Amino acid sequence: MVGKNEELSTRVITDQSQLKHLTLPGIKLSVIAGPARGKEIIARRGIIRVGTSEDNDLVINDDSVSRRHLELRLRGDEIRAVDLRSTNGTTINGVKIKEAIVEAGAIIKVGDTELRTAAVQEPVSIPLSSKTNFGGLLGKSTAMRQVFGVLERVAPSEATVLIQGETGTGKEVTAEAIHSHSSRAEGPFLAIDCGAIAANLVESELFGHAKGAFTGAMTERRGVFEDADGGTLFLDEIGELPLEMQPKLLRALETRTIRRLGETRSRKIDVRVVAATNRDLAEEVNRGTFREDLYFRLAVVQVELPPLRQRRDDIPALVRHFISRFDPKSPAPSKELMNNLAAQPWTGNVRELRNAVERALALSAPGPSNTEQQITEANADEAMSFLFDLPIKEATEKWTSDFERKYIEYALQRSGGSVSEAARQCGVNRRYVQRLMKRLGIRSGHSDA
Repeated sequence: MVGKNEELSTRVITDQSQLKHLTLPGIKLSVIAGPARGKEIIARRGIIRVGTSEDNDLVINDDSVSRRHLELRLRGDEIRAVDLRSTNGTTINGVKIKEAIVEAGAIIKVGDTELRTAAVQEPVSIPLSSKTNFGGLLGKSTAMRQVFGVLERVAPSEATVLIQGETGTGKEVTAEAIHSHSSRAEGPFLAIDCGAIAANLVESELFGHAKGAFTGAMTERRGVFEDADGGTLFLDEIGELPLEMQPKLLRALETRTIRRLGETRSRKIDVRVVAATNRDLAEEVNRGTFREDLYFRLAVVQVELPPLRQRRDDIPALVRHFISRFDPKSPAPSKELMNNLAAQPWTGNVRELRNAVERALALSAPGPSNTEQQITEANADEAMSFLFDLPIKEATEKWTSDFERKYIEYALQRSGGSVSEAARQCGVNRRYVQRLMKRLGIRSGHSDA
């Protein structure tokens, strides 16, 4: 997959806290075979989308290509290709992929169209915030300061925002922060979980109903859109919204009016909508479970929250924050505990970390050693219980990923950081271990890595 005569343009930064911009590797995509042959695009932002829909960055008029077929995501020092559950799949250098790291010189095939990647001389530059918090969000890592940089620019506007991220990464906290930094801060902030409402009650919850609109509607009722008038409405788990309700939500967003169930007249509303999901809505559009026009309307600005495993530098500050919040008199945690917590997988992200600290403080006897032991034990319990809240397929994938991480980290520890020796102990080749390390964000610190 590697073009040996090409390298992606990357700048290595040692003191990330002093950065004002994040420099990402630039990449050029050229269509070398298929109906769109000759087209090309150079990345100037963190994500490139490829497909037949007109809103893609690279539009390919090929019947074998899906409307939203592929995304190239620029993250840190790598470029990752993600197939969006396309009909005919994606291959890189002849190997079918769901998600893979792309290097310069690779041949990507989407449907019957072939693309070639090439390095560019001018990498993408993304502004970073100089702050280490935004509302209730905390973090000094590059990943979080990149998020803060986006939020600082978008919060004062009226733009609809789509927040994406794994469960527990802080999507509702982000929505509240957007609201508190907007001109609507004095107005109401309401949150509703679209996945927690029975399908037959969603319309009533959103838009309200008239008396007698359905069995059990004994009085008229306002919906959350009316209650949030003049403020912000946070639609959590928007990916769970029933398909038949999606055009009604789209109409409300487009016309800024709503109609109560059982009524014929429309009511004007003044509401800013922030939505969130842990699903990839671009994939859901391809599967036909989410309307493309609603996706476009919600994703005017997209914010992607990184999982905790990609921002481990923030864990000590988060632990100290939670301790001061739940038990200000508790002794400061030791460096050894911080290092132990930073090495954990944290499948449930910041929420899991918060719960582990809160439980430990509630159960521990006085004394720092007891508190630290409880935090460690609480973490183990939270990691397992959190999986039971997920669909079995997602829980299995997370469990497998966590096991791979622990296995490889232990092998590297036994080998003194030598990737070659760790590969021998694992019974696989060195290249396999390197790929796992890159995917899991593991660094060996050894010269043979």
